Amino acid sequence: QDQLVESGGGMVQAGDSLRLSCSASGRAFAMYTMGWFRQTPGKEREFVAAIRWDGNSPAYADSVKDRFIISRDNIKNTIDLQMSSLKPEDTAAYYCAAANRPFTSAQFMGLQEYAYWGQGTQVTVSS
Repeated sequence: QDQLVESGGGMVQAGDSLRLSCSASGRAFAMYTMGWFRQTPGKEREFVAAIRWDGNSPAYADSVKDRFIISRDNIKNTIDLQMSSLKPEDTAAYYCAAANRPFTSAQFMGLQEYAYWGQGTQVTVSS
């Protein structure tokens, strides 16, 4: 059974840091581009960051560039999102996702190109 499970969410203050982790099991997700998305009530899910199956060529949304870092450990099957200098506008449910096929680029992949999703973890940043 393919499964993605996020952890590490919580409530922090503006300027703080937080690290999210996604544990992947089931298929060989080490061959898949993995991404992080976020969503707030009433809004569409938006791209945050993605990392290629080999750990190279990460992609970031402009809103998080230079503040967030995505990484992966293909031995442990985990994908992390290190978030720094958090802002209230970063408040959202954060979702881990895997591409719909192996060996894709992490660049320019739309929401529809991710087929496997976790249940999400809430991040709340207070001002």
